[in-house]
Amino acid sequence: MKMRKKPSPLPKLRDMRFRDVAQVVEIERASYPTPWPRQMFLDELGRPSAQCLVVAAKEDVRAYLIAASYAEVWHVLNVCVKSAHRGRGHGRELLDELFSRGEGHAHRGFTLEVRVSNDPAIRLYREAGFIDYGVRPGYYSDNREDALIMWRSGGPG
Repeated sequence: MKMRKKPSPLPKLRDMRFRDVAQVVEIERASYPTPWPRQMFLDELGRPSAQCLVVAAKEDVRAYLIAASYAEVWHVLNVCVKSAHRGRGHGRELLDELFSRGEGHAHRGFTLEVRVSNDPAIRLYREAGFIDYGVRPGYYSDNREDALIMWRSGGPG
């Protein structure tokens, strides 16, 4: 008798939990030259004005988003997808959930900064309705790379 391999669980979007932080930090360190320290994730997770989301299959975190509301604007602080799971729509799924959660609340929209060399992220943000707004020269401390400032109006995209 042949044993059937149990199918992998489908990833689901949910709120980040404190127990997810170790995996989030691991993904962050593998993805960025100057990763956020663990404490920054914990600080945002404990902040009432923050949205901390993950895409996970059971307990396996595959992507995350951190955003915080300041002065009626949602600042997308961090979006990252584990390298083995890129190109599967997880980043867009996280952004769409953030937009959905912001819908109906009085706010002026969403903003973010992204490295000018990060073409895949810039493409994702443009597809999600962000527009180029300006450049912050030398924004990134590791190599003084410029950051593209992007904005998106409130409401569904």
